[in-house]
Amino acid sequence: MSEDKQNIAMFGQKHMLSREGGVEIVVKELATRMAAKGNTVICYDRKSQHVSGSDLDLRREFNGVSIIPVWTVGKKGWAAVTSSFSAALKICRSNADIVHIHAEGPAAMCGFIKTFGKKTNGKKKRVIVTIHGLDWQRAKWGRFARNYIRSGEKSAVKHADEIIVLSNGVQNYFKSTYNRDTVFIPNGISKPEIREADEIKKLWGLEKDSYVLFLGRIVPEKGISYLLEAWKGIETDKKLVIAGGSSDTQAYMDKLKAMCAGNDNVIFTGFQQGRVLEELYSNAYIYCLPSDLEGMPLSLLEAMSYGNCCVVSDISECSEVVEDKAVLFRKSDIKDLKRVLQDLVDDETKVAKYKQSASGYITMKYNWDKVVDKTLDLYVGN
Repeated sequence: MSEDKQNIAMFGQKHMLSREGGVEIVVKELATRMAAKGNTVICYDRKSQHVSGSDLDLRREFNGVSIIPVWTVGKKGWAAVTSSFSAALKICRSNADIVHIHAEGPAAMCGFIKTFGKKTNGKKKRVIVTIHGLDWQRAKWGRFARNYIRSGEKSAVKHADEIIVLSNGVQNYFKSTYNRDTVFIPNGISKPEIREADEIKKLWGLEKDSYVLFLGRIVPEKGISYLLEAWKGIETDKKLVIAGGSSDTQAYMDKLKAMCAGNDNVIFTGFQQGRVLEELYSNAYIYCLPSDLEGMPLSLLEAMSYGNCCVVSDISECSEVVEDKAVLFRKSDIKDLKRVLQDLVDDETKVAKYKQSASGYITMKYNWDKVVDKTLDLYVGN
């Protein structure tokens, strides 16, 4: 690993201290660990653009990382555009050596930064882009947003010094579509502390192994509607818990809740973090991620790190992560999902087997310290 100390700027996240999505979690882990190694790290966050509330905008420092909120138009499709441009303007005038852009839409600023951003020695800043997923494929975006995000993808291909991808499938996509080489550096995970079911029992009456958990953003590509349809036919006394906040998708959230009207066997908790989040992961009987589309699902890594039996769709972004340590079902297939869930609800021994192997496997395979070292090496061209 390179020992050179760098001035690093990051943007693309909503707020590095928010847990709204995987991008925010990744930025926090990278930024704080890089700062701990003696690098100067500044995160340019969107002003008032995160689920946890605008109080985070008051933070200007966290564990050695400087936080600068930038001007943002808080309307669907415009937040990423305006905040990315604002961040790029500030970064061009800064002394950053490395600019690390997260996600495809913000990567539209690659060319601007390469053209107008200079280091103190007059050389161009080095621009790194992490593709967290093929965001233009997400169902929530309209035509304008989709085209903008796709332009960011093309800008990264043309202007970025390096592109980081989180899965072999996305790496193959960039090679076959653009003949552009990328670097595969997956996300990491740390072994967590297991929590007793205290707060979640008070809030929703949940106890150890009494529920099946989905935890993530409430967006169509996560396949939550498949899970709700499958759950209607499951014979069990367990609850189904849907934990997460909407992301420009309140109409979809309303649709999901309408599907469960009058069914007290389904609980929507809304966005959660801190102790409640830890308890939800710690006490689930099964964690289910029925996605049609993923980049690299950090919620899945987290669920496995807590020792959960996981049920996931057979898309490559999930199957590459879990290998044989979780249960797969056919993507978008409600009948197959119902079959898998009913089998596991009926077989506690099988669930216990998956729980026993999950945590050790995932924390050994995906290590944040290794991820940070590989990324720092890429910054300096090693």
